[in-house]
Amino acid sequence: MWGKLLGAGFGFLFGKWLGLLLGLYLGHLFDKGLKQDFNKAGGFKGFFDNSNLSQKQALFSYTCFAVMGHIAKSNGRINQQHIDAATLFMDEMGLEGELRRDAQNAFRIGKSEDFPLKQAVLDFKNSFAGRFDLIQVFLEIQIQMAFSDGVLSAKETELLALVSKYLGISKIHFNFVLKRYKAEFQFHQQQGKRSSSQSSTTSQLSSERALQILGLSKGASQKEIKTAYRKLMAQHHPDKLVSQGLPESMMKVAVQKSQDIQEAYEFLKAR
Repeated sequence: MWGKLLGAGFGFLFGKWLGLLLGLYLGHLFDKGLKQDFNKAGGFKGFFDNSNLSQKQALFSYTCFAVMGHIAKSNGRINQQHIDAATLFMDEMGLEGELRRDAQNAFRIGKSEDFPLKQAVLDFKNSFAGRFDLIQVFLEIQIQMAFSDGVLSAKETELLALVSKYLGISKIHFNFVLKRYKAEFQFHQQQGKRSSSQSSTTSQLSSERALQILGLSKGASQKEIKTAYRKLMAQHHPDKLVSQGLPESMMKVAVQKSQDIQEAYEFLKAR
């Protein structure tokens, strides 16, 4: 798609209509070659239908699973929790057959010591330039994988910070997103406990976690809570993210994130 557009544009610039036709043809060959190379790398060819959106979705999936594999191997070996988390993620996406094999292959590629993390993430960033919400969801998925065993090692944190930097996300915002995800994890645990314990201490802790999910501190006003809620819901709207390149099979991630935000907001409204 982009090869055709750029080829036609430059061709017209230098050779008018004849140049446009030649540029369009050369661009077509470029797009075709890029697609073939991407497929050979384990690039989710099942997503391709010759549309720009499908190519972006394939790139999102491939990079997502490759980086997952790289982070999971960061401590020298992958523990069972990371394997289970990756398998569960594929199950939730409904990946079967060729697409599941592609995901597993991308995960294996990411585990290799010579995996070009920086180049892979920079290519991803450039392909989704201007889609900050989608880039943030990508980072959140990586944090979710790293935190699947309930603990973030120093090496995992270091790699996540590096991925965040390559994505163009500031250190302050990375820490903000990381803190929010940790709060979500702990909030879910506490919500499970509330059914058997309704102590004021547990309720207070849940309130603090709910505020952290919305990126707020203790003492936030109802107006601040509502503003933060609306902003986060807009950032994680599933349909919007899919239109920007999030694979439809990953929509469940965005839906779950929206539900967590909604649940935290409803909990705080009822205080």
